[in-house]
Amino acid sequence: MAQVSASLVKELRERTGAGMMDCKKALEEAGADIEAAGEWLRKKGLAAAAKKAGRVAAEGLVAVQTDDGAGAIVEVNSETDFVARNEGFQDFVKAVADLALAAEGEIEALRGSDYPGTGRTVDEELTHLISTIGENMSLRRAAALAVSPGVVASYVHNAIADGLGKIGVLVALQSEADADKLTALGKQIAMHIAATAPRALSVDDLDPATVDKERDILKEQALASGKPAEIVDKMVEGRLRKFYEEVVLLNQTYVIDGESKVSKVLEQAGKDLGAPVEIAGFVRFQLGEGVERKEDDFAAEVAQLAG
Repeated sequence: MAQVSASLVKELRERTGAGMMDCKKALEEAGADIEAAGEWLRKKGLAAAAKKAGRVAAEGLVAVQTDDGAGAIVEVNSETDFVARNEGFQDFVKAVADLALAAEGEIEALRGSDYPGTGRTVDEELTHLISTIGENMSLRRAAALAVSPGVVASYVHNAIADGLGKIGVLVALQSEADADKLTALGKQIAMHIAATAPRALSVDDLDPATVDKERDILKEQALASGKPAEIVDKMVEGRLRKFYEEVVLLNQTYVIDGESKVSKVLEQAGKDLGAPVEIAGFVRFQLGEGVERKEDDFAAEVAQLAG
């Protein structure tokens, strides 16, 4: 069997977009002839992934995985919602969420992790899946939380399978209270986060630039009322408090009871469970948020075809 250099494997991978192990096998089969290896990959359908790489992938799934005081969340995108219902795709996303726990949410470490039972990395397995299913896909992002003592709880909104859906949330509760009771509380808080999409845990955690921008907008609105300067300042501060109640988790009204602030819910939980309870952090992924989706204009397309 011909010796295959790492540089040759790299070149074939760049040409075809196929996985590293697939490129190595192709070169071995082709006697280190890169052109013949490219043909071998095309015949196997493994070079097709490169052609699909430019297509917008804004569908897919979010997955969560927890293990005692740790949790991970990932988003894997596909071109169509149809693929999100594919069992092979779902199995891949679940496995990636498991691996994200070990990788502590570091996306590059996750991409290079060994994918179980294949001899391929996560990135290479994804390329293989693209070739198999026939759609562009991407491992878009990952995150993880860990806390001690305490638990990391999770929630998936409208789950299509265990731990898989369109919106996923992790929340870390730091406390020495009973783990089962903490997990139950954590799931409810995670449900709240899924519904309200807070931008920060506390006011201090908000981006100062965001606060300054909001303050400027509110001041312009208040000045337009024609009120005296001292009244305008009070109006701005009042409206800024309202802004915090909308975007800061601890300041939000708890959707579970519709009246308590989340901070008060934690305070009461500490009394009920016999130990202080704090939110150490949270992560919320909503499928496709921030991805620029292509808007199809069917009428224009028909007109173009008609000449």
